[in-house]
This record gives sequence, C-alpha cells and structure tokens, in this order.
Amino acid sequence: MGLFDIIGSKNPEPGESGQFGDYDLQEVVNSGGMADIWLAIDPDKHPVAVRRLHSELRKDSKAKKRFVSGCEILEKVCKHPYIVEYLGHGKIKGDLYLTMEYCEFPNLKILISRADPVLEQYVGNILIDAVEALEHVHDCGYLHYDFKPENILVSRNGNVRLCDFDLSRPVPEVPTKMPDNPGTPVYMAPEQLRGREIDQRADIFAFGVTMYETLTGQKPFNGNTSKEVLMQQKDRSQFFANPRDLNPSIPVDVEKIILKCIEFEVINRYPHITYLVADLRKALYV
Repeated sequence: MGLFDIIGSKNPEPGESGQFGDYDLQEVVNSGGMADIWLAIDPDKHPVAVRRLHSELRKDSKAKKRFVSGCEILEKVCKHPYIVEYLGHGKIKGDLYLTMEYCEFPNLKILISRADPVLEQYVGNILIDAVEALEHVHDCGYLHYDFKPENILVSRNGNVRLCDFDLSRPVPEVPTKMPDNPGTPVYMAPEQLRGREIDQRADIFAFGVTMYETLTGQKPFNGNTSKEVLMQQKDRSQFFANPRDLNPSIPVDVEKIILKCIEFEVINRYPHITYLVADLRKALYV
C-alpha cells in the first residue's frame, strides 16, 4: 500500500487514546526514538499494532523517509512466520503510521535483562527462529541493519517475531560504503563503526553479538561511544571473555559459531547467512 491521506476528525494528540482514522487507539505499548506503538482496534474489531511517527518528526524529511522505507521493506519481507506481519501503512491527517499484527510479546532485551525462564526453556528455538528470519530478509535482498535483542519479540512459548526495518536497505552486490551510519554501536560490526564498506556480514556480526548476549547475559563489547566499542572489538586480549567462560553450559560448537560471527576481520566471518543457519541447526540438533 502506498502513502495516502484519510480525511477525518482531528487526530488524538501524541500519548492520547482515541480515534485515529479507522483505528481506535487504546494504549501505548512501546515507544522508541522515532515512533510510538499503540494497541489499537481496527474497523473489524480486531486488535492490531499501530506504529505512529512522533509528531515532532513531521517536518523531518530524513526521519519520514526512513519510516516509510521501513514500512515498504516490511511489506516485502513479512511473508515469513518469524517476521511481524505487515497490515498496511499510510498517512492520517499528516501523521505517518504503520499497522502490524499485535504481538503481546516482550522483546528479547527485556527477557535477557530479567533472566526470564522462557530463555532457559526455549533459547535454542529462539536463536534458530531469529536467524531464519534474518536469512529470509537477506534472501529477499535486504540487510536488516539494526539486528539486536530489542527488535526480536518473543512469546511465552518461545515464538519469535523480527521487527523494525527502519534502517534496512538493499544488500549491496559488493561491499559498499553507506551514505550514513545509523545503529546501536554495541551491535555494529567493526567495518560499520569505521565507516568502511559493508555487506551482509554486518548483520551476521550483529546476530553473533545477540547470540552472545542471549546465552551469557552480557554484551561481548561495551562502551559509551563508538570508539570505545571499536577498541574492545579490536583488543580482545584485554576486554573480551569467551562465551563459555561466562556460561560453561554453552555447547562448544555453539561457542565456535558465536566467535566466527563476531570475528573482527570480515573475511573470517561466515560469507553468507545460509552457512550460519546450517551450522547452528547442526550444533543445536534441529
């Protein structure tokens, strides 16, 4: 669906419930730097999630372009059981929005922070499902480019939904410098942090960091700035702990996969996510 305008009554102010075009906004269930996500009721009385661009970004052309691009890419990649379902996007009285399936799931970041029992019970399934979702995104011709626990929703029985495609972009045919360098530094590959050429192996690095954090409760590289994170990525003799040093129950083969994903030199990582999926399935006996 392309962008369109719906003429109707005045939109509720940000943070206020009420009628928003055809949707009845109930409550904000998540809020990020670009948008709020509302639990809403659609015209057929079904619960849906409405992601609404912050009102202060209405005149920010870069933010609007990024939001719309994320909607369009989600529409192209959503036909997968582990990716949040796209329902539509558009503009209502000047407010950009995206409608998605409503998932009453916490994200993986929350589960890690509270050492949720769901992780102990389903961690293998969660990791396999998340990497298969990422593989599908790559197969559709896109990088996710913001892969991290916060963008992975997980249900109480371990069902996964990958979300947030605002930073996604086409997979380059050859490693290519990007015009900008958005993202969360602790999940970004060294070549991203250095502003150098990137390809699909940047997402593979981010998946490795996510695996490490999910299985150990700690991030492999930390820092308050991109420079500090890059320093830790490079100087592993001083700052880095192998996953099994933090969690001895991690299988040796799983640790090897994590370490291969987060190699500093891009040439030493998996060249394609299909090889990663195959190795992880074998290591987890899936």
